[in-house]
Amino acid sequence: MKTNLQFDFIVNKENHTVNVTREFAAQLPLVWDAWTKPEILDLWWAPKPYKTKTKSMDFREGGFWFYGMVAPDGLIHWCRNDYQKIDILKSFSGLDAFCDENGVVNTDFPRTVWNNTFTENGETTTVTIVAQYENLADLEQIITMGFQEGFTMALGNLDEYLNEITK
Repeated sequence: MKTNLQFDFIVNKENHTVNVTREFAAQLPLVWDAWTKPEILDLWWAPKPYKTKTKSMDFREGGFWFYGMVAPDGLIHWCRNDYQKIDILKSFSGLDAFCDENGVVNTDFPRTVWNNTFTENGETTTVTIVAQYENLADLEQIITMGFQEGFTMALGNLDEYLNEITK
């Protein structure tokens, strides 16, 4: 098993993007499922000690994933990702937002346009992520909120999950 997996996290202030390239030691179908099936997303998406709790998911263009990030004290931070384009086993994009428990978007926080591309490389799969923000202030707000640290931890959780199921 490959142990020196690629991980790049680049903040591009000029383009208001975060560009992440992350290689996983698993074949494409397993990695794709981990990003598109709620029962698997719930296992890894939130950075520890938070947990993810999916309220509903309709993985199709025009559908959305409605989920909460549950804090250790039980407080739930609700989010929704509205799926825009899906090319099965290749890519998907969506517009992510913080929201209330009814799915109403909280306009006090920036929205993120996610573009995720999946590339199989034999026994590994690379996920290339471009998180786009409307302006520099939105990008900086998300970075200040700990996006890099939290997302890095979540991707580590995904590594653990994939290592367990590929043993």
